Amino acid sequence: MIQITLNEKIFVKDPLDTELGKRIIFSSINLIDELGFEAFTFKKLGSKINSTEASIYRYFTNKNQLLSYLISWYWSWLHYQLIFQTNNINDPQQCFRIALRLFTEPIQMDDSFKHVDEQALHRIVVSESSKAYLRKEVDKDNKDGYHSSYKRLVKAVADIVRKMNPSYPYAESLVSTVIEGAHHQAFFAEHLPTLTNVNQSGNSLEEFFSQLVLKTIQ
Repeated sequence: MIQITLNEKIFVKDPLDTELGKRIIFSSINLIDELGFEAFTFKKLGSKINSTEASIYRYFTNKNQLLSYLISWYWSWLHYQLIFQTNNINDPQQCFRIALRLFTEPIQMDDSFKHVDEQALHRIVVSESSKAYLRKEVDKDNKDGYHSSYKRLVKAVADIVRKMNPSYPYAESLVSTVIEGAHHQAFFAEHLPTLTNVNQSGNSLEEFFSQLVLKTIQ
């Protein structure tokens, strides 16, 4: 059985150890996707799962920690997908194309994780993920390993970039820019379409970033 393991400081009690914890994860994803993070509360989550706020606090200290957990789970899941899909592929450009598709194409449901709606979680990552680190406590969170899943994914793809061009000095900067940019372009395409050419006239998000990266590192 596949299991995503996260930093223990990102929760009070591992939600995957109990059925209630898994319900908290599943329902919090659906509720944040429906309401947005600002309107989401533990009181509303408790009502949705027919439990108390106190029961949720046994797993997470506050909704910011819960959001960090969900975002970290997504990065770790994406890292797992990258490793699985690039296994035994020696061509770094082909590996990079796979990584780029993971960042830009619609997410497919993964039956290995019944407690997670990956498509809803992806929508949360697009619209809410920056809130997990654009906050005053980011340095403490980083010291506690809150963002280790994201950094591990960025490094894995940056290593692919270095294989494509060992002399390129900005691999991590390029990869993190691509990931964040892919989210912004997807958000713009849905909500602020005049800010992007993606999904207009058949233009592809994957092709845009492919051209951007390949021309940059060459």
